[in-house]
Parts: sequence; C-alpha cells; structure tokens
Amino acid sequence: MKANRTLPVISRAAIAIVVAAATLASGVAGAAPALPSPLPIAFVYLGNPGDAGWTYAHDVGAGDVQAKFGDKVKITRVENVPESADAERVIRDLANKGNKIIIGTSFGFQDFGLKVARSFPDTVFLQSGYKLAKNYGAFDVRMYQGAYLAGVLAGAKTKTNTLGFVASIPIPEVVRNINAYTLGARSVNPKVQTKVVWINSWYNPGKEKQAAETLIGQGADVLLQNTDSTTVLQTAQEKGVFGFGWDSDMQKFAPKAHLASVVIKWGVYYNAAVQQVMDGTWKSEHVWWGLPEKAIAIEKVNGEALPAGTTKSFEQQRQKIVDGWSPFTGPIKDQSGATKVAAGVVLKDSDLVPMNWFVEGVQGSLPK
Repeated sequence: MKANRTLPVISRAAIAIVVAAATLASGVAGAAPALPSPLPIAFVYLGNPGDAGWTYAHDVGAGDVQAKFGDKVKITRVENVPESADAERVIRDLANKGNKIIIGTSFGFQDFGLKVARSFPDTVFLQSGYKLAKNYGAFDVRMYQGAYLAGVLAGAKTKTNTLGFVASIPIPEVVRNINAYTLGARSVNPKVQTKVVWINSWYNPGKEKQAAETLIGQGADVLLQNTDSTTVLQTAQEKGVFGFGWDSDMQKFAPKAHLASVVIKWGVYYNAAVQQVMDGTWKSEHVWWGLPEKAIAIEKVNGEALPAGTTKSFEQQRQKIVDGWSPFTGPIKDQSGATKVAAGVVLKDSDLVPMNWFVEGVQGSLPK
C-alpha cells in the first residue's frame, strides 16, 4: 500500500486488482455478460518494475497471469501513476478502453478506483484498502509472517543483540512488520533490541542509505527494511553487516550480506481472481493471504552465514505458521513491559489491522 503519514484502518499490501466480471447482486453472482476474448487486463503501477521491490513484485505477478492464461488474456501495464486525480483519469481511461481486469498497486488509488467503479458496473475492482462494493473488492498479504521469520534468522545471527529496521510510513502495516521482526528475533534471542529509523517514504534510496548507516552506527548488525529499493541490503554489504531482501528476491544485489528475502507472490492471488472472473464465481470480499496460501515466501536462506542449527529452527517456525499459528500469539508485552496480549490469546485481524503500538524490545516511537 502507498498511503499518507496518518494511521489508516488497513494496510498497504491490500493491493488493487481491478477485476472485471460478473454482475453481482447482494454478494451473489448473477447472470454475467459475455466476457471478451482475450480478456483485457490492466495493471496500474505507482512506480516502475525497476525498483526491484514493490512494483517489481507486482510485475512478476502480471507475468504469472500471462504464463497461466496465455492467449486467453491481454495485459496492459501503466507505470508511474501518482496517488492523485491522475489515478482516476488513468483508471477511467483503462475502463473506457474495455479492460475487464485492472490491477492497481497502491492504497492511495482506493477512492479514485471506487469512483470509477460506480460508472462501470460490469467491471470488478479489487483495491488496496478496505472499502467494498458490488464490483469492488480488496486484498492483502500478511507480510508480518515473513518479517517474523526474518527475525528468527536475525536473532540467531546478531552478535551485538541490536537489529535495525528502516521504516517507511508510520501506518499499521509497517508497525506490524517491526513488531513481528522483533518477536521473531526474541523467540530465539530474548536479549535482542530493534532500533527503528523512519524515512517517511516508500522509495527513496538516498534516505534509505542514510537510515541504514545510522542504524549500523548505533550497533545494528542485521537490518530489515519496509521500503522498496535494494539500498538497505547493499549498504549492509558495504559496511560488513547483514540484511534481507524485501518484496522480491534481492540476493544478487548484495550476496555477501543477504540472509534471506521476504517475497510477495502476487501471482497466487491474481491467478485465482482471474480464474474466478472467467468462471463467473468472483464476489466482492476482502482477502488477506500469507504463507499458508503461498502468497508469501522466504527465499534464498543463507545457511552458510547462519549459526549451526538455525536453518532447522527456522523451518520449524515456518511450518508452524503454514499450519495456522500466528506470530501474534500471547504472551506479548508492549514497550513499557506491560502485558498487551495474554498467554494463549491470538490477536484477531480486527486487532492487527489498526495496530499502533510497539512490542517489548522495539526502541523508537511512532512519528506524530
């Protein structure tokens, strides 16, 4: 999700597909008009795939759709669309041109896409956000599951017991990821502390580098980022510490520093949604997928750089999540040391969505 600095009620990664389709009445599929062949699908990108992160991961997902459906689909991509009235113009133009699946990649497109959806009832819009309509849905990925597993590796690897996190925008998704990273690390190393530097941007290589250098200067020897470039991992390699890829496999950009990559598999959802549209079974809902659905993966784990036994422990933790366990299972304390989640209690999605507090072990505060 791309969003402003305030805390909204949903995370970025609920990203937009604009999926065309069947006429829906009260959430039940009705008689759908015939779909064109090939089925026109449009992707609306906030950035460009060259970021090697967020937009790149969406572009890989677009490629997955092409690979699965072949000549049954016709894909259009529009890059560098700002979160402004320009987004409405682009989305409306794509709808006017007959696209029946339009995939947007920014939370900031939400209201613009909803406005267009009202004018095109035979096109279904899936959007990063939380708003739903008959032809307008939302979906997300549980990146915090991957952040937790990165923390498991980081907690085993650190020698200073200090981790670093380059944070983008202070919204609940980013807070969840910081917390999950810390919880994962402290599950294997209770001494771990996570330092946080905010850059108030999703993609700013210069600020990302400065933040990484600041954290390393404060003793952090393993870094994770919730930003879109490869800069943090590359800076880790330059300074002789370790880090992770985020959104996509970033091993090749800094192989000596790379411990693993937390990768989004957008194609898993895209392919399912496109198939539903073709079958006339799509319905408006909010979908939040993660490791169990294979929408999130941890790739290229660098076993040679990790202490003996770490990979086995990591795999056990990963399998727990695949089997349904949540990283936000109590007991969990907040920064003050007070119990925030009682033993055995699992935070519900309604608690995770607006998360605006830090767990014990996180050093830093939310910008105001």
